[in-house]
Amino acid sequence: MGHKIAVMGATGAVGREVLTTLSERGFDINDITVLASSRSAGTKVSFGEEGELTVQNLANFDFKGIDIVLSSPGGAVSAEYSPKAAAAGAVVIDNTSHFRMDPDVPLIVPEVNPEALAGYKKRNIIANPNCSTIQMVHVLKPLHELGLIKRVVVSTYQAVSGSGKDAMDELFNQTRGIFVNDPVKKECFTKQIAFNVIPHIDVFMEDGYTKEEWKMMVETKKILDPKIKVTATCVRVPVFIGHSEAVSIEFEKEVTVEQAREALKDTPGITVIDYRQDEGYVTPQEAQGEDATFVSRIRVDPTVDNGLSLWVVADNLRKGAALNAVQIAELLIKDHLS
Repeated sequence: MGHKIAVMGATGAVGREVLTTLSERGFDINDITVLASSRSAGTKVSFGEEGELTVQNLANFDFKGIDIVLSSPGGAVSAEYSPKAAAAGAVVIDNTSHFRMDPDVPLIVPEVNPEALAGYKKRNIIANPNCSTIQMVHVLKPLHELGLIKRVVVSTYQAVSGSGKDAMDELFNQTRGIFVNDPVKKECFTKQIAFNVIPHIDVFMEDGYTKEEWKMMVETKKILDPKIKVTATCVRVPVFIGHSEAVSIEFEKEVTVEQAREALKDTPGITVIDYRQDEGYVTPQEAQGEDATFVSRIRVDPTVDNGLSLWVVADNLRKGAALNAVQIAELLIKDHLS
């Protein structure tokens, strides 16, 4: 019969990627509606064989009859409209940060905690984790099953697309401007992003961490295990698409490099490319447009007992956002709506 789908925030970078992912995966759709703000209403967005869809005004839309809403409009907008959609009977899969730590909203990575999805009935809302959290817990899950993770130290190298299209434009315009001696204009970022790295994503909190770092710390506990200790340093880098992470893990017992490599190879959605030679690892450039979470540089961390270090890369617009949301929708239909 197919399902009636609405994509909220359809004109943004993640919303457009959601539409691409739905089409590529042959999602069972009976009808699809694309929604955005009044300034985008009437514009067109691409969607598979349908060609183009006309954007409707979110403010005027009646969600009655919609089965699933894939929501990426920004936290404030989602805070207002996701509950309205849920009250009308739709199940909302929300890509914003607004609902993630709500105890009545499951926070889902399908390869990691699919059993938690059953909790969606409390509010009819499911949260998609932070993009950096998704790729990290995807990798931590099989390793946690090998040796119980005690502590994680992660440094991220996050692409500007994590801040949206305007941020991508800022990197492009600054880079071009530097070569022609134009003044650097800062609008999305606190410092120049072109030819630079910025150790500051989201707002600062009282303890000195940024909110992006806090998200990784608390979301990992909610998704995987509340006993795991996590410390994060999140850095914005001049890359358009693809988040990278240097992850060091301390286990309760010894986990060898060989055991870790085999467990990761056996995990759906993970691709291990780990050769100790030139080009024997993955960078964001190769991960762009790919669905997989890539793991490279698996090695012993000699500074702690039972430690491993590794390199994790994923397309933040796909597995870090759109793909994970669509996978949640597929799991929802398979286990709960069919």
